[in-house]
Amino acid sequence: MLQPMHFDDERATRYPTATDFFRTFDEQMHSLYLLSFLLTADHDKAEQCLVSAIGECVEGIGVFMDWVRSWTRGAVLKHAIQMIMPAPEHADSVSLISLKRSATAAESNPFAAILLLDAFERFVFVMSILEGQSDEECAILLRCSRRDVMMARVLALTRLANTDHPYAQAEASMQA
Repeated sequence: MLQPMHFDDERATRYPTATDFFRTFDEQMHSLYLLSFLLTADHDKAEQCLVSAIGECVEGIGVFMDWVRSWTRGAVLKHAIQMIMPAPEHADSVSLISLKRSATAAESNPFAAILLLDAFERFVFVMSILEGQSDEECAILLRCSRRDVMMARVLALTRLANTDHPYAQAEASMQA
C-alpha cells in the first residue's frame, strides 16, 4: 500500500524563544533605549519603559522570528504611550505664536530640541519621522485622527527648524 510522503520544509517559519528576544534586546539596547528616551524625555521613565517592553516581548510568544526586531520597537512605543499618554492639542488652541516658538536647548545634545517638543508633537515626530510609521499607524497607536498627526508633525518640524540649537544651525549651513 502507498504511504503518504512527508517532507520537512527547511524553510519553515521559526518562532522566537525568550533567548531570541533577549539577544535582540542585547543587540539593540542602545537604539531601543534612545527610542524610549526620546519618547518619554526622562531617563527613569525610559528605563521603566524598556523593562516593561522586555517583559512583554518575552511573554509575546507567537510572533514570527523575522518580526522580532519590529515587535521589540513596537513594544517600546506601546509602553511609552501608556506611560506618557500624549494627547493632541485642539487645533483651535494652536496659534501662530506657538508655531513660532522654537525649541531652544542649553545643552550640547543633538536630541535636546526633540526632547523640548510638547509630548504629542515629540511622539508624532519620533514615530513618523524617525521610525517611519505612516500617519494611519501613528493615529491608531496614539488614538487620534490622522489630521492630528499631520498637524503635530508640521508643528514639530516647524519648531525644530526654528531652533537655535548649534546642530540645527550646522545642518542648515550644510544645506545652503
